[in-house]
Amino acid sequence: MEGISFAYPAWYLGLCLLAGLIYALVLYYRNDSFRDAPSWLSGVLSILRFLAVSVLAFLLLSPILRSTQTQSQKPVIVFAQDGSESVAAGWSPEDSTNYVNAVKNLTGQLAENYEVVNYTFGQEVRDTLDFSFTDKRTNLANLLGEVYDVYSNQNLGAVIISSDGIYNEGANPVYTDAKLNAPVYTLGLGDTTRRKDVLVKRVFHNKIAYLGDKFSIQVDIGAQNAAGTTTPLRIARIENGQRRELVNESVNIDRNDYFSTREFILDADRAGVNRYRISIGTIAGEASTINNTRDIYVDVLEARQKVLILAHAPHPDISALKQSINEGQNNEVTVAYRNTFDGNIRDYDLVVLHQLPNRNESLNDLLAQLKTNNIPVWFFAGDQSGLQAFNSAQQLINISGNGRNTNEVEPKLANNFTLFKVDEEVRALLPVLPPVVTPFGEFSSGSNASVLLYQEIGRISTEYPLLSLGEEDGRRMAVFAGTGIWKWRLFDYLDKKNHNRFNELVSQVIQYLSVKDDKRRFRVSLATNIFDENEPIIFDAELYNDNYELINEPSAQLVITDSEGREYNYTFNPTGRAYRLNAGILPVGNYRFSANVNTGTESLNYNGQFSVQAVQLERYELTADHDLLRLLSERYGGELLDMAGFNALQQALAERGTVKPVLYETTTTRSLINLKGIFFAILFLLSLEWFLRRYYGSY
Repeated sequence: MEGISFAYPAWYLGLCLLAGLIYALVLYYRNDSFRDAPSWLSGVLSILRFLAVSVLAFLLLSPILRSTQTQSQKPVIVFAQDGSESVAAGWSPEDSTNYVNAVKNLTGQLAENYEVVNYTFGQEVRDTLDFSFTDKRTNLANLLGEVYDVYSNQNLGAVIISSDGIYNEGANPVYTDAKLNAPVYTLGLGDTTRRKDVLVKRVFHNKIAYLGDKFSIQVDIGAQNAAGTTTPLRIARIENGQRRELVNESVNIDRNDYFSTREFILDADRAGVNRYRISIGTIAGEASTINNTRDIYVDVLEARQKVLILAHAPHPDISALKQSINEGQNNEVTVAYRNTFDGNIRDYDLVVLHQLPNRNESLNDLLAQLKTNNIPVWFFAGDQSGLQAFNSAQQLINISGNGRNTNEVEPKLANNFTLFKVDEEVRALLPVLPPVVTPFGEFSSGSNASVLLYQEIGRISTEYPLLSLGEEDGRRMAVFAGTGIWKWRLFDYLDKKNHNRFNELVSQVIQYLSVKDDKRRFRVSLATNIFDENEPIIFDAELYNDNYELINEPSAQLVITDSEGREYNYTFNPTGRAYRLNAGILPVGNYRFSANVNTGTESLNYNGQFSVQAVQLERYELTADHDLLRLLSERYGGELLDMAGFNALQQALAERGTVKPVLYETTTTRSLINLKGIFFAILFLLSLEWFLRRYYGSY
């Protein structure tokens, strides 16, 4: 629809016509110039001049051409297919074919009246339909979050979820934060019949243990409709494809709905990645035996790092530090106070000195032992610190003052810090952390100090260091010129309901202090030693020249060998100044790898090992949970339907008055004077008038 509007009252149009009429009359009324011309000429010329002048006057009113377009947007219907293994676990090929045809028929019919968007969900959400049913995990909450993020501001008509209701990752979908403004219909798949079955439901265990220690394995055993049976529970270690049985005991199932938890303590007597198999024996008439066995992996390390927190007096910082350092599973933390400590300082790999040296003790003997044994130290300065002795004990931060007065300061991240990469979430946390307490005085950095955090006093940014790291005589050290970081840990929990960001900051400092310099010029690293079977194996490598500068010009190769001796050959890809290799997804098992690079003058090698573990979550819960689907539908105003309800779904959507198209109006305006047609029309009128005047002998 189009229309014209003016910047002036509409009656001005009469003035435009009057102006054209007057102009034409003045020019041609009783004009003797065309006395010998045909009688019609004066009339035609008057009309041409009248039209040209009227149009020009009309354009002076700034007319605007306004057009309105109406578009109809169909309601969006999201169809989400559960792509996990448990959905099709009991299907025959015919069942699978019939279901795929039914879904395609349903989505095709819906597409006639709605805009249908397809998703497949499992371990991740994919914007396509996938009927392979190979996902190793099911995360329903992720799907709802994805739909909310993408379609919360659109005309979402309904969400259809086809699933068996079994989820084993993420939050309970019934209580997710996704506030969808559309009904959720669920199509219940799978068998809800409780069949005769015994299974290993869950296994809780240490992922890391230390050589010579003991570790716990906690096994949850379940059984359905199997009362009165007895079956063995076994734990074995798999070594070179052979089973070495460690535990064998009987399980007496005394009721149909059986559940029991058993704990076993095993010895960590073999370094490296150890594979353990927990299995429960089958019983007569059991519906499925695939869930009777679980494999777990435990990485047994040969060394544990001992950390001593030695303090002047009790302080909340000490507990915060201890808990965060303990998050590193290869750390063993001991807390002691100066007046009661009777241990041997040489037994520790790293020492944290909280407000030591203090005003009464310079601790020269202790500091000398730390230096002699090349033990890294993390100093914390506070109102009890003896600043003169503190300044003598380290050269990273110098504090001038009496130490009795204090300041409240906030942390500010240094832009030029390069000792390690600060995590992005930690960067986001630092500006909002509460203040800590520092001694009042002048602060300066040592020549070998790398400042990680500066002090911000009120709204004034300073060059006073708050946290500095560096090396002194080959020994790594850190200095935090204040106390009160317990508030940082508490704030992190209040903000995110966890301590991950604070723990990451402490972990990075501890890792910097405790890492031993690796002088190897060719190094290969993995993110972990244990990968899931659906997780790609990614290698990173670094090559240094004789000046310890990163280079990646020479070609680097990698050979992966499985437990049966089969070899997989790869070539690293240069990336930036280093190397990277994505070896893809490998079968379950233990692997060794050997990397090699030839610099032209020498050949450098690096060897290591890793394991790939099975992801077995989808095998252990095979009874469909339609109750969860019903609760999910009720929360969002939909309903639970079975396979026979496919046809009823369209009728249910049609009966809902809210699932309607949305009309959008778009109005565009443009000035009429900009239309090229107007220009050519005026040009034509004036040109025709000029031609007729010229032709009949007048100018």
